[in-house]
Amino acid sequence: MRIFRPMMLLLAVAVALSLALTGFASPPVPSSLAQYAAGTVKILPLERAFPLDEPLELSELRARDRVRHARILLGGGGRQSSVGGVVDFPVQGSSDPYLVGLYFTKVKLGSPPTEFNVQIDTGSDILWVTCSSCTNCPHSSGLGIDLHFFDAPGSMTAGSVTCSDPICSSVFQTTAAQCSENNQCGYSFRYGDGSGTSGYYMTDTFHFDAILGESLVANSSAPIVFGCSTYQSGDLTKSDKAVDGIFGFGKGKLSVVSQLSSRGITPPVFSHCLKGDGSGGGVFVLGEILVPGIVYSPLVLSQPHYNLNLLSIGVNGQMLPIDAAVFETSNTRGTIVDTGTTLTYLVKEAYDPFLNAISDSVSQLVTPIISHGEQCYLVSTSISDMFPTVSFNFAGGASMMLRPQDYLFHYGFYDGASMWCIGFEKAPEEQTILGDLVLKDKVFVYDLARQRIGWTNYDCSMSVNVSVTSGKDIVNSGQPCLNISTRDILLRFFFSMLLALFLCIFFSLT
Repeated sequence: MRIFRPMMLLLAVAVALSLALTGFASPPVPSSLAQYAAGTVKILPLERAFPLDEPLELSELRARDRVRHARILLGGGGRQSSVGGVVDFPVQGSSDPYLVGLYFTKVKLGSPPTEFNVQIDTGSDILWVTCSSCTNCPHSSGLGIDLHFFDAPGSMTAGSVTCSDPICSSVFQTTAAQCSENNQCGYSFRYGDGSGTSGYYMTDTFHFDAILGESLVANSSAPIVFGCSTYQSGDLTKSDKAVDGIFGFGKGKLSVVSQLSSRGITPPVFSHCLKGDGSGGGVFVLGEILVPGIVYSPLVLSQPHYNLNLLSIGVNGQMLPIDAAVFETSNTRGTIVDTGTTLTYLVKEAYDPFLNAISDSVSQLVTPIISHGEQCYLVSTSISDMFPTVSFNFAGGASMMLRPQDYLFHYGFYDGASMWCIGFEKAPEEQTILGDLVLKDKVFVYDLARQRIGWTNYDCSMSVNVSVTSGKDIVNSGQPCLNISTRDILLRFFFSMLLALFLCIFFSLT
């Protein structure tokens, strides 16, 4: 036995070093866009809500935004706490208003699981899907997707939310709680254009693909509260843009973001980077995208939505003559960041000075024209060479710099010239709403733990690093393998050396 001891000692050291270098793992598991070394990843592919070859008129787009803004005004709702893994939403779509950049993703609910196509919405809180008992609900969709209905009796894990449940009586609820004859907690959304949905709250299993550690892939799940729609009206009944429901990503306590983070399944931070070119796409993750140059502005406290303090607007470095009081936040005023709104809406007191400043700065370079009631310009060369940069200046010293393509959209051609139109609208209410047109080509981080939003310009076709613990435990979104931190490598080496020492002692005693 003693003859083989040196060989065994060498073998022990070799094994330990091998483990240190490989991280105790088999070859890394490819990810969709992001993986987390010590947590879980839920992968939910997003698809366009409207085909690229079916553009809508701007009036239809404004009508859709009005529906969304009515939803935004409803408020926030239900439960909260800790930190865990990354949820990744690969994005498809475009910010071009004539390609209609609406986004939806797939979720699986129930046992056995049923897949639903639900629209992503950062302006509301509740995830709701269509119930099998729904009346006035569409049964087909012009989006080329199959519609599904949630069958509560058919799910072995479905449960009701009773009228006595704290969720039903929560003062944070976004909807009017109603109590049915069978003791079910009901809800009702009513939107500005007269459309709406009503139903009752359910609990059931939310299914997702998970990566646990570096090489273990598993089907995972978590119980959540969601709405089961039994009635829909207005635009929600139209088949041309019908989906199975709405996936609320607001800051209310009943949003899926809050429900998952309260149990440590996901971190209390999410980020997105929306591509602005013709092909669109991007990334949307529950986690913190880490790129250089992010500036932060504090969220307005005690507001149910993602409100920021907009202080001023500059054009070509010159501040516009706008009273800062028009941007102050109240129950009906303020500035909201909303990925679900396509255009950007400025209060009247800001819209008129902005439009005048843009027109004055290019009066000698372009030909102004009114098209379908919109201010447009006939341009003979690149808009970047003619139109000024714009700055939105927020509390905390954070400025959002806008290129011409961030406030103009291409409408087509007229008399051989390219026609570009202002993508800002006069807000019908007293709220300024920043939509996809200005949010594109930027990383946005919604840091709910620190109550702030950050952003920086970024090429959203590139991969991004994502963290779930404020800079630690970095993962790579857009690459096929993990980006392990130096700290992790040192820890592995330390424990591997301990293992080598243990094996040396063991063999020396045998």
